Amino acid sequence: MEATLKSWKTSRQLLLKFLEEYDTTQLNKIPEGFSNNLIWNIGHIIVAQQGLVYKSSGLEGYISDELFDLYKPGTKPSGNTSPEEIQTLKNLLTELIPLTLKDLEAGVFVNYKERKTATGFHLANVQDALEFNNFHEGLHMGYMMSIRKFL
Repeated sequence: MEATLKSWKTSRQLLLKFLEEYDTTQLNKIPEGFSNNLIWNIGHIIVAQQGLVYKSSGLEGYISDELFDLYKPGTKPSGNTSPEEIQTLKNLLTELIPLTLKDLEAGVFVNYKERKTATGFHLANVQDALEFNNFHEGLHMGYMMSIRKFL
């Protein structure tokens, strides 16, 4: 579990660099041939972690239903993300880590709803969810690396 959490923290620091290196216009640009943009990927990564870890455990998590609905699987950007919302997503990228660690230490993840992901991964418990989350964040980081070539 220690390696999984270390990878997650590293991933979030790498994702944070996108928010520091690109302006609002660049973060919102959907290049030709793509269906989303850099900021949608950041939002999606955040809500996916909350869904995989919290919602699948029957817990509310730390984001609003409104935010979840904007970036959940199957969505795409519906307009430009404001600088204020970008700042909110930037904060959530890092603020969710200690909250999740605190909840892991407190043992709140006791009722995990076992399931198979759309990509075929079997998730039996919160550790599986955290490991899959790292894989998922890596996929989206790859998409983001492709998108930035067209900004």
